[in-house]
Amino acid sequence: MNVVNIFLTDPIGETLDPFEQDQACFVFDWLPKDGPRRLVEGPVWAFVDWVMDDIAGLEMCRRLRADPRTSDAHITMVLEEDDDEDRRRALKAGADDYMIGPIDRTAVLDRVLALQAAPQHRHAARLIENGPLAIDMVALRAKWGGVPLDIRPNEFRLLRFFAENANRVLGRQDLIAGLGKQEPAIDERTVDVWIGRLRRALRRAGAGDPLRTVRSVGYVLDL
Repeated sequence: MNVVNIFLTDPIGETLDPFEQDQACFVFDWLPKDGPRRLVEGPVWAFVDWVMDDIAGLEMCRRLRADPRTSDAHITMVLEEDDDEDRRRALKAGADDYMIGPIDRTAVLDRVLALQAAPQHRHAARLIENGPLAIDMVALRAKWGGVPLDIRPNEFRLLRFFAENANRVLGRQDLIAGLGKQEPAIDERTVDVWIGRLRRALRRAGAGDPLRTVRSVGYVLDL
């Protein structure tokens, strides 16, 4: 079943139940100012509030366009009122369209279902590049300095999540949540096995050891 990611800057995003239709599962989540907290696979829709507690909606929109994980998302700005100038500024900041709030699960689903088949809808980013690391999401292959990495699917997804959060320390629970592995639950030590396999693959490709352990905290991919 295909997954469609729907992110809301309103915290209600993490309380909304998924919706299934025509072999697609529409999954909701909250979108903090630093971007998605988990690995994003599949089409992305983002509903950005015009007014937020810690960042302006316009700035959030610009951040989403600058973030490789969400640069191709369909962004809907949620306005407080139907104002011509606000609409113009939202579209100029990178929004695809707008709607008037407040919104709820039904309103969001109606908007997504109405527009998801539109030919102008963008597709998810297909290539992630960060320094010597290149990840091809179409071919499901990764290279370090042009040398292919021989890794399994779990390690491929792990590497992608690290690349999207390069130079940021991630704990075991961050990795489990980021890869969507809470259900069924897995032991934290399984993460160590994935890390070990990924490290060996990086070394075989001549990368050295860019995956660093931060004692008692977690791991970080230094790029």
